Amino acid sequence: MLRFPPKEVPREFGGEKQMVTIYDVEPSALIEKTADALKKVEQVSIPDWATIVKTGPGQERQPDSLHWWNMRTASILRKVYNRGPIGVSKLRTYYGKKKNRGVKPERFYKAGGKVIRTVLQQLEAAGLIVQVEKGVHKGRVVTPKGRSFLDSIAREVYGPGTNKTKKTGGSEGATVSAADEGSAAVAATAGTD
Repeated sequence: MLRFPPKEVPREFGGEKQMVTIYDVEPSALIEKTADALKKVEQVSIPDWATIVKTGPGQERQPDSLHWWNMRTASILRKVYNRGPIGVSKLRTYYGKKKNRGVKPERFYKAGGKVIRTVLQQLEAAGLIVQVEKGVHKGRVVTPKGRSFLDSIAREVYGPGTNKTKKTGGSEGATVSAADEGSAAVAATAGTD
């Protein structure tokens, strides 16, 4: 459930806008920013064995990207925030894929569990997630520290609402400032370089 942009709150109820959460921003932009922020967390680091392994039996080769570990860690942290309590088995199913088996029909294979388990253990050591049991469901959920970590990154990704500009359908790069949007003032920025 994505809300673009956050809903306006009447002034008499304490403000102009609601708090920005991860539901208010694009997931890909959030994951990239979170991966950059996780590079500064000392408990989250790529193990030695992770440079030569595939992420599951459905893959043909190991990941090409040099910072794939942080991207996967950020993606798992976001998934725990959304779906918690969630365990290794459901995450293996989420990150699995169909395997190309040559002339035989494709078949779905779950992702490898070692990478996911290690990422979850690192996130627990950093204090961003914790293991709980809620009734019959058990798994990891995000801690208040992890929730504020992701929400602060979501605020960075979303940015200040009054300084955003968007392109209009006009000619020569006309832009509309978010502050001027209500009055429909359009400033044409003709390229006279």
